[in-house]
Amino acid sequence: MLKLFIFLIIFAVYAAGDNRVEIYATKMDTKDNIITAEGEVVIVYQDYYLSAKRAIYDRNSGELELFENIRASQGVNIKLLGEYAKLNIAEKERTFKPFYMLEKKSDVWLSGVKGYAKDTDINVKSGLMSGCDPNNPLWKMEFTSSDYDTDTMWLSLYNARIYIYDILVFYTPYFGYSLDTTRRTGLLPPMVGLSSKEGFFYEQSLYIAEQNWWDLELRPQIRSNRGSGLYSTFRFVDSEISKGFLTAGYFKEKEEYFLENKLGNQEHYGFKFLYENSDVINQWFNTNFKGQSGLYMDIVNMNDVDYINLSSHDTTKNATAKQLLSRINLFYNTDNDYFGAYFKHYKDLTLDSNEKTLQNLPALHYHRYLDTLLDNHLLYSTDIKSNNYYRNVGKSAVQTDLNIPLTLQTSLFDESLNIAYKTNLYVQHTSFKGEEESLRVPAGEYDSGVFARNYHAVSASSQLTRAFDEVTHVIDFGTQYQVAGTEFEDGYYKKQKNYCSKSSNRFDPICEFYNIKDIEENLQLYFSHYLHDISGKQLFYHRLSQNIIYKETGGQTSELENELDYQISNHLNFYNNMFYNYDENGFSKNFNKIAYTDDSFNIGLAHMYKNSFVDIEPQTSYMTSSIRYSYNKHYSYSFRYDYDLERKDKKGFEIGFLYQKKCWDFGLTYLENNRPILNQYGQSDSIYDRYVYITIRLKPIMAPDSRLSGFVYRLPDKSEAK
Repeated sequence: MLKLFIFLIIFAVYAAGDNRVEIYATKMDTKDNIITAEGEVVIVYQDYYLSAKRAIYDRNSGELELFENIRASQGVNIKLLGEYAKLNIAEKERTFKPFYMLEKKSDVWLSGVKGYAKDTDINVKSGLMSGCDPNNPLWKMEFTSSDYDTDTMWLSLYNARIYIYDILVFYTPYFGYSLDTTRRTGLLPPMVGLSSKEGFFYEQSLYIAEQNWWDLELRPQIRSNRGSGLYSTFRFVDSEISKGFLTAGYFKEKEEYFLENKLGNQEHYGFKFLYENSDVINQWFNTNFKGQSGLYMDIVNMNDVDYINLSSHDTTKNATAKQLLSRINLFYNTDNDYFGAYFKHYKDLTLDSNEKTLQNLPALHYHRYLDTLLDNHLLYSTDIKSNNYYRNVGKSAVQTDLNIPLTLQTSLFDESLNIAYKTNLYVQHTSFKGEEESLRVPAGEYDSGVFARNYHAVSASSQLTRAFDEVTHVIDFGTQYQVAGTEFEDGYYKKQKNYCSKSSNRFDPICEFYNIKDIEENLQLYFSHYLHDISGKQLFYHRLSQNIIYKETGGQTSELENELDYQISNHLNFYNNMFYNYDENGFSKNFNKIAYTDDSFNIGLAHMYKNSFVDIEPQTSYMTSSIRYSYNKHYSYSFRYDYDLERKDKKGFEIGFLYQKKCWDFGLTYLENNRPILNQYGQSDSIYDRYVYITIRLKPIMAPDSRLSGFVYRLPDKSEAK
């Protein structure tokens, strides 16, 4: 009762102050406004909860001193330890000797000789920081001084030295790190590497985020033997319905490297702009249309593929292509109608000039959605699309397509059989402009023209479903008979029909705009069935489709398509899609993939084969394989191998392992990569690189995909190896 009475008296005395201090202890003495508390001392001050062996509080100066085995908690996430602490209540100052702080949210601790705090700032002298076990940290960062803001949770270290155990591996005069995920301005972890040909690599990113709606990342880089450059990315969210980003970069080769490697350009530059808006018309024009509108912009340009290769240290993560596509899509959509405008611009990086490259600027599109009459027995829709095909040098054209399908359908035998009759009206009009460069094309061959046709189809189908205890089986089969109707050709279509209809002539310049395919009398047969369990998960799917084409010389079967997706077990899946050509007695396409996945293994093996049976188009035979094995929660191994069977060329290879602990990761990876370049003759070439990556991640200060250091070795280009 006496102890409880003391507690209540002290609480009552200090509750009246502006900065209330509550002191609880087993023994207290008061003399001249100085209170001495001993035993199990507990103090509550603002958002601090403190405990110590002994405490002295001076009511006159507002100073509170704590001694021995101090435990302090500030808010939810910060824990402090020390042997001596001094809190000035009036000045709102706190001092700890020695200082130890644990930030529970990020699991990072900070210790030092002395810690001083005022308001939201904490300053620490001569200390350590780590995310590992404090008793024997695998990695630690020593510093001469540090600043930490408890509101922004931003930690700044000065004269920082990173140690792996007791081995110094890195020094930086300043290191800034956020203990939460709030976007803010600061330096990102650097990228460091060493290449046998490009020399020392260093990239230091600066992240700028002064406002919530935008951020800017600047990534200057140095390759000691090759050159230097700067890449940047500006990201923005300009409204609740729109966002985008702009990436741009520039890199300049050193003269010696440029000449020795016979590169096409000494300077590499480019940009990519991406923007999307899901209600652009109402936002930009201040309208209130009920329909949906959208804008998508993807604009890209660069002078060669090395702009992409140099954008990062790890070229295996870069997607390179010989042809760039920039596009702008704008649409307005209602329940009944769709309006669209599409702009496409192509750039071939293997050409010195793209003045002869055909562009589509723009394509205008209108579609009337499917509607019904006669109690849903008559279905109809309308589709119109006009393409403006344009080039600076050569022939250009404006080509417009009109397509109107009509379908009459019904069901018989208690909806067991569905039958339908379909007729389709198709019209195409083409007008030309510009001069044809080819002297082989006589004058007048590019007269404007109209092509019109209609064709008919009759179909019958049925679907059967049966449920069992564990699975449900669905069978879908049917047939469609199609026959050509009447046709009308005028101008260009009448003159070029006989010549351009032959597949052997389709690459002739005169046939560039002739895209009419004959409607042949044919019979299509299709059959599919699948199984799914009671949860709806698909276990088995199989589909067969066969066309029989009727010609004057008799029936002829076209390609047979087979698709199979078989979930063999909970972990094993097999997929196949193939097309068999009877005329060539071979497969025009055959894709197979088998995948196995469980808690330890992730294995994938795929093969793609394609054959167009045209001499100028080589066949494709490409194999990809990957294995990832997790031995336990610490050790994982990876393997990847990609090979072009047709060209007998290895496209990529990777083997490595990763060791993961709570506070650090260590990995070693050997990797080979075949990447494209542009040589001095303006021709597309390639370089085969070999990499050895040493991966070190100090958690949580490094992102999961960051590499502290990487060593890169490159094999000579095949064009150079003699």
